[in-house]
Amino acid sequence: MMNGHEESDPNIVAVKPVNKAERSVAELVERRAGTKGNAEQGGTLRTPSREGASHGLDRVRKTAREKKKEKFTALLHHITVDALEQAFFELKKNAAPGVDGLTWEDYESDLGRKLVDLHSRVHRGAYRASPSRRVYIPKPDGRQRPLAVAALEDKIVQRATATVLNAIYEEDFLGFSYGFRPERGAHDALDALSVGITRQRVNFILDADIEKFFDSVSQEWLIRFVEHRIGDKRIIRLLQKWLKAGVLEDGVVTRSDRGTGQGSVISPLLANIYLHYAFDLWADRWRRREAKGDMIIVRYADDIVIGFEHEADARRFLDEMRERLGKFALSVHPDKTRLIEFGRLAAADRERRGLGKPETFDFLGFTHICGKSRKGFFQIKRKTRADRMRAKLKGVKEGLRRHLHRAIPEQGRWLGRIIAGHYNYFAVPTNGRALGAFRGRIVDLWRSALRRRSQKDRTTWAEVGRLARDYLPMPRILHPWPNDRFAVKHPRWEPYAGKPHVRFCAGGAQ
Repeated sequence: MMNGHEESDPNIVAVKPVNKAERSVAELVERRAGTKGNAEQGGTLRTPSREGASHGLDRVRKTAREKKKEKFTALLHHITVDALEQAFFELKKNAAPGVDGLTWEDYESDLGRKLVDLHSRVHRGAYRASPSRRVYIPKPDGRQRPLAVAALEDKIVQRATATVLNAIYEEDFLGFSYGFRPERGAHDALDALSVGITRQRVNFILDADIEKFFDSVSQEWLIRFVEHRIGDKRIIRLLQKWLKAGVLEDGVVTRSDRGTGQGSVISPLLANIYLHYAFDLWADRWRRREAKGDMIIVRYADDIVIGFEHEADARRFLDEMRERLGKFALSVHPDKTRLIEFGRLAAADRERRGLGKPETFDFLGFTHICGKSRKGFFQIKRKTRADRMRAKLKGVKEGLRRHLHRAIPEQGRWLGRIIAGHYNYFAVPTNGRALGAFRGRIVDLWRSALRRRSQKDRTTWAEVGRLARDYLPMPRILHPWPNDRFAVKHPRWEPYAGKPHVRFCAGGAQ
């Protein structure tokens, strides 16, 4: 039932034990579909019909798992009024409105009638997608990232559709794909990368960047990829409506046959589907058939890091990766893609050749450094990216100007929330010094802001220190060591447990 293209076969089994991957891990916009929840479990069931819908998706998952080449020809019936209601309540209440100007609160009034009407239009084919509204948010490097804010009804239908499609694709996606998937997050990808580099024979890192990925996706190829698994023409037409709706900017609607509308609810899932066929299946096959030594892969959306034992493997892979992506309208960024020497032997090898310390690379907000533990063993040290910290502090400085004349306790609570949020992501082992530096700079900025409140202000360091102790949390490590968390999520085989052997790699366990 599936297209016979070799790269589209999702049932590839790795033959290298060390390289096997798990088959199972500014302006407000909507969070991506599929970032929370477990693909094997339904959500909280509030009505009998919702329970029936959950059982229906369970059957979809089971079929997708057992019949890797089957097409699903009847899926639209899973988009029920209850599914649309659940999708609505999963949207952010304070998200930016689209071209329709509707907010979450606006739509909630008389919600039942509106969802029944929306459901009817979707199933009759009368539903029409609206253009997305273009907004820009600043990037750490000072440039602007374009986002597409969809209309509220488009968000609802996209989220309900993504829930159905996730039931299928979570059984197909490979273990080294981490971005915007249920029960997987950035720290899981970071853990897998650290464990892979530490436990496998990795001596070189390819830090690959796909140039303008979300703007470059070929919509024609995307639909062809989706049709490998989805035979329901009504679902295909929904996807085409969103892709062809265009973007509204400065009163002009622009339509293109490229791009997926970064920022929309359905976009991350479509991006994962695209890269699954364009990159993941090919890279997994290359690792098994072409690599002469160990090789690990970690992909988070369009951020890709690949580790190699041999430099020759890395250079061949990069050349063939350029060719492979080029077939699907993608290109590797010539300046941001780097091959560096990195791993447990890198420091000694470079010193023997009279070279400096190993280069570093950035991934998911952290700079990765070849270091040593207190006992002298190889250890990957992760540090907050300098540009990310500067961008965050710049935002705090601007915020303090807006909060300049608010009460000091209110300022303190606001700054405390910012620091706590920063710690929630960046408080990983080996990053303690950067956490302290971040808090220290905020204390400096706060003191400067307080002294600007009045020409006669004489706020002393002692007073600011007391305020900081009262309102600003002290730096502390909140995340476990990568090996520890990885071992919990992907437990190895224990003879007495009666469980089958579990191998591990940067893609998870299997």
